[in-house]
Amino acid sequence: MSKNADLQQRREAAVARGIGHATQRYAVRALNAEIWDADGKRYIDFAGGIGVLNTGHRHPKVMAAIQKQLEGFIHSCVQVMPYEPYIELAEKLNSKAPIHGKAKSFFVSTGAEAVENAVKIARAHTKRPGVIAFSGGFHGRTMLGMALTGKVVPYKTGFGPFPSDIYHARFPHSYHGVSVQDALDDIAHLFKYDIEASRVAAFIIEPVQGEGGFTVAPPDFMSALKKLCDEHGILLIADEVQSGFARTGKLFAMEHYDVQADIITVAKSIGGGLPLAGVVGRAEVMDAPAVGGLGGTYGGNPVACAAALAVFEAIESENLLQRSQIIGERVRSFVAGLQKDPHKGIGEIRGLGGMVAFEMIKPESFNTPDPDATKVLTSHAAELGLILLSCGVYANTIRVLVPLTVEDEILEQALVMLSDALRLTRGIN
Repeated sequence: MSKNADLQQRREAAVARGIGHATQRYAVRALNAEIWDADGKRYIDFAGGIGVLNTGHRHPKVMAAIQKQLEGFIHSCVQVMPYEPYIELAEKLNSKAPIHGKAKSFFVSTGAEAVENAVKIARAHTKRPGVIAFSGGFHGRTMLGMALTGKVVPYKTGFGPFPSDIYHARFPHSYHGVSVQDALDDIAHLFKYDIEASRVAAFIIEPVQGEGGFTVAPPDFMSALKKLCDEHGILLIADEVQSGFARTGKLFAMEHYDVQADIITVAKSIGGGLPLAGVVGRAEVMDAPAVGGLGGTYGGNPVACAAALAVFEAIESENLLQRSQIIGERVRSFVAGLQKDPHKGIGEIRGLGGMVAFEMIKPESFNTPDPDATKVLTSHAAELGLILLSCGVYANTIRVLVPLTVEDEILEQALVMLSDALRLTRGIN
């Protein structure tokens, strides 16, 4: 029996059923964009720990920063005995975030925590309860995170009831028939039929949806949303848990727009592989909660903060913003070449920078989702040595989250594997 198979048996006996796995291959070591399983097979990682590894597995700068901090202390709890790495990271995040005026920030451990705290802060600042989110959005697996999330299966199934005063409008996506005006009309309907604008604390939106399929918010929609916020005293929360830290070719995806959010949530790649998340926003908004109203035992762990400072350094010194754009252009160009063959069933290609995705559709259809072929494609890719993730409202989107530090040669190998897996999926010689 292989080690993978043995571990799978043990997993089935010991681990709760609700934890899903993209593969039944078990990681034992990794470096940059490559990862090896328990049977010794090597894979190219197009998943990046679901967007956690923009700077790759075990980046030298991150590893050195972790080791240095380990020699000092691992934990004291910042609410008991604070420490410099937390402050230094807040200073760095405040200076880089696209926030108007003076910014402040604080840190937690997960993206869901960041989202929940962003809502807490918005409610504290506005003294209002309502929050409007969008279809296809993913904001975490906590009760409030699930309430905000705009997709039922698998995230919300069987877990209700959910917190109140959460509402949803459609996210604009012209490829699937939702225009910017449709989305704005939904908001107008919410204000008319469900909650008056004066009771809404915030809109929360992913500038590029993650689990929703890497769908990009149109610039005119983001501008209209900000105008609504300004008209009604509503805050704009940008959930950048997956789209941040150079993934889109900018440090933050919100930098692609001519408006700024009041609050931004961060997580995933900020920690370089360690669990870290945070909230950054306008200082007067962030200071709304009373002392003691924010926090968490492990929030802003010193080792994770040290790793995050190294992530900032790597992004700057290795020009990963430009690298993200180069990777994105290469992947889009390659997939566009595959798309020319209607038998391969590739629909819309979308994204910003290195945050690229494409839809699997029924061959020779206009845009009929093909979730079954999507599952087969990810399976064939893994067999060939490429770790791929699917996502999307219709479970038919392939997303690319390869580390931005990937070597050109490794990237080209991965694209060949992708092409081969697609041919196997469609039965093309």
